[in-house]
Amino acid sequence: MVNLIWIAMIVVGIVYSMWNGTVSEVNTAMFDASTQAVELVIGFVAVFTFWLGMMEIANQSGLLDKLTKLTRPLLVKIFPELSPKDPALGFIMSNITANFFGLGNAATPFGLKAMSALQANNPNPHVPTRSMVTFLCLNTAALTLFPTTVISLRMTHGAIEPMDIVIPAFLATCCSCLVALTLDRIFYFFTIKKRRR
Repeated sequence: MVNLIWIAMIVVGIVYSMWNGTVSEVNTAMFDASTQAVELVIGFVAVFTFWLGMMEIANQSGLLDKLTKLTRPLLVKIFPELSPKDPALGFIMSNITANFFGLGNAATPFGLKAMSALQANNPNPHVPTRSMVTFLCLNTAALTLFPTTVISLRMTHGAIEPMDIVIPAFLATCCSCLVALTLDRIFYFFTIKKRRR
């Protein structure tokens, strides 16, 4: 369906440019946009390569494992359904760490593995568990220290201080995580109360 929408938009745009007599302007805009897209991708590649490399070094050095052990007590409080030795906690921590450094692409495989591990212990496969909902809230809110995508965009467009976004982004994602966890707990409380009735 999305492909049909895109095709319809392109066809309508071309037909309108022919009817309006602005075909040359449309061609110029298409080539300019293509050039900008290539420059943008090159900027992304540089930043993402650096941070993905840092994540791989942290993983191979055992830093991620140590970080997981260090934060395990906090994760057990956030996910009370899980035991401290549950393998899902390791995947959840890896996902949170990748998101923390703004590596959404690196965080996705860890998130999928975490959901698979949580689903393995789900007594009703068609209904998400409390831990699955909580993890989805955390993953969506994504506490982020280095928003690499935004920094890359700012670098590509010649921002004087592309790292200026770090502190505001961190504060904003702290607030979003707190709101997500609070709403998660509130809705869970109402769900339990409704079930008891």
